[in-house]
Amino acid sequence: MCSNAHILLSLICLSLLCNCIKSSSPDLKPLALTCGNKDGGTDSDGRKWESDAKYLVSADKSVEAVAQFQDPSLTSQIPYMNGRFFTSETTYKFPIIGTSRYFLRFHFYPSSYPNFNTTNSYFSVVAGGVTLLNNFSAVIAAQALTQAYIMKEFSLASLNSDSLSVTFMPSDKYNGSFAFVNGIEVMPSPNLFDSASMVGFEDQPLDTSSSHVQTMWRLNVGGQYIPPTNDSSSLARSWYDDTPYIYSGALGVTSQAENNVTIAYKNISTAIAPVEVYQTSRQMGLDGNVTRNNINERVFNIYINNQTAMEDADVLAWSGGPGIPIYKDYAIYVPEASGDEMLWLALWPDNTMLPEYFDAILNGLEIFKLSDTNSNLAGPNPTISDMMQKQLQEAAKRPFENQGKKTYTTALIGGAAGGAAAFAFVAVAFKSTISGKSHGGTTISSDAAANCRYFSLGEIQHATKNFDESNVIGVGGFGKVYKGIIDGDTKVAIKRSNPSSEQGVNEFQTEIEMLSKLRHRHLVSLIGFCEDNGEMILVYDYMGHGTLREHLYKGNKITLSWKQRPALNPSLPKEQVSLADWALHCQRKGTLEDIVDPQLKGKISPECLKKFAELAEKCLADHGTDRPSMGDVLWNLEFALQMQENPERSSRKPTSGSVDYDQPEEIDHSSFLAMHRSTLSLGSEHDEKESEGGPDDIFSQIVNPKGR
Repeated sequence: MCSNAHILLSLICLSLLCNCIKSSSPDLKPLALTCGNKDGGTDSDGRKWESDAKYLVSADKSVEAVAQFQDPSLTSQIPYMNGRFFTSETTYKFPIIGTSRYFLRFHFYPSSYPNFNTTNSYFSVVAGGVTLLNNFSAVIAAQALTQAYIMKEFSLASLNSDSLSVTFMPSDKYNGSFAFVNGIEVMPSPNLFDSASMVGFEDQPLDTSSSHVQTMWRLNVGGQYIPPTNDSSSLARSWYDDTPYIYSGALGVTSQAENNVTIAYKNISTAIAPVEVYQTSRQMGLDGNVTRNNINERVFNIYINNQTAMEDADVLAWSGGPGIPIYKDYAIYVPEASGDEMLWLALWPDNTMLPEYFDAILNGLEIFKLSDTNSNLAGPNPTISDMMQKQLQEAAKRPFENQGKKTYTTALIGGAAGGAAAFAFVAVAFKSTISGKSHGGTTISSDAAANCRYFSLGEIQHATKNFDESNVIGVGGFGKVYKGIIDGDTKVAIKRSNPSSEQGVNEFQTEIEMLSKLRHRHLVSLIGFCEDNGEMILVYDYMGHGTLREHLYKGNKITLSWKQRPALNPSLPKEQVSLADWALHCQRKGTLEDIVDPQLKGKISPECLKKFAELAEKCLADHGTDRPSMGDVLWNLEFALQMQENPERSSRKPTSGSVDYDQPEEIDHSSFLAMHRSTLSLGSEHDEKESEGGPDDIFSQIVNPKGR
């Protein structure tokens, strides 16, 4: 970050700024340009983009090109698949109203193009005399941020001119360098910036109304991604999920306003933020749905970079009542430093005011960088991590080996980055230390070892930056889940056990044995494990697009009840609507064999299958007192397995329509007990001797390593 630059932090919560904001003039026409595309087009959100050609001052200085690969994470082909390339200084000229503020957005997709290698692209961009980018590399930015495409947004203050010139200049510091752009937006906006309180300087405001700014982050706190088409006042801003930026897994609780709650914009313009931002929030309280309607029920302090920005913040006192949105602006000086700088925001309850609830709340957050005295907003390219840098260097040494692989890994990166950090909802527990007795380490079968990778502790520490708390994306009774990068560019979720967890080495080993064989495109895969220096760590695919639970229950999407879903296909037999009902139907009809996978038909003993089905039916009883205990379930499952392995013996047993929870007389007690122990504790040396091949044989009937 350049010296003399400031960071403006705008907190959008149920907070206050009492002056109304001018609305934009109806004569201002927003421009959305797809560069290098002669025909224009419509993106996936329904927005129309026109060709950029008529706004070029000199079109003969540029080349149009189409990307040779579409990354799966691209939100739309428009505007990213077409690009315009400049080998010399080239200028666009856009008509504007000089008294208005403008959003200026650039879209970059550093992919493969005919005759252009984007790794050689370094360029600067100047708009209206303001330096926006300097020696910018879209490739470096995409690699550092693990994204497939980059969007840069700026807000330019009034330029007192009827036109806006935007000039692309290839860098003269790199031979063969060129500039390129895939999309440009020129969006008139009201003046959203006014006076901000300087953090660390009491009663010293900073006038930002005439400042040029760059958007660094825009977050919908406690809510989901809001696309440009849902933004207020047609400003086409994107509001992102705040979860990836929460430090150390301190997620608090989220809440969403009821549909009948009205957001009343009394003192501010709707252009500040859309209704969806104010409808969701993140709080500290145990129940985010508890309503706060009175002053002094929730009072908190606001800290930025460990400095007090505001004491005794009371949203209801600011706004004058519930449902009235307001906001606060703060500015802080960030000194020049090498590498990436962290900016910290913390909200903490103020107990000196004796509030009724120990709580804090935030609905939205925007962070901007202000231009310096030389009208400069440009900063250095982001820093690529040492691990990723090493991987890139190794890949450069093996160009032929890595051909065809680069675009695939980029796709993984982009897809993961689009909806990062939901894996905590599907975290599985494990433990790092074993108490009570010594153990020389877990015994992993050769099949499991072949299906997943072993990581050293050093590799895990490198992937997580030595378990940096800023990489925590989830916390549970088992320990913490960290976001990490392995092999230079692959995002993973790393679960590290907690010494105080209730689970131990057997559960750790069982998870590896089972999940190493389980492969399905709809399930998160186990990549590998680490058992080094007393640590027990599992490495999973990073679930960048969120959990099934999140897609079903978060947001405002309308879902169908189970009673409504059969209406989608009235011809569907009722017994097939629920898999359990269908299985019970087959059992009553005497066609229980129909529920067996075709690949397993004829391989399961009828007595075993019947026993299994009877147990399953008992587990579905409406009342908990009628269901078997977990011990009974385990015992009867093992009994069913005995029937499968010893069909001659099981054929002599009496059968009935109900589950018999008493121990069968014909069972070989010693072998049954050994099997019981091996089922609970897979892979210990003692159990392997008593039940040779037992665990693998048991689960080989259940798990298809290739998935299906």
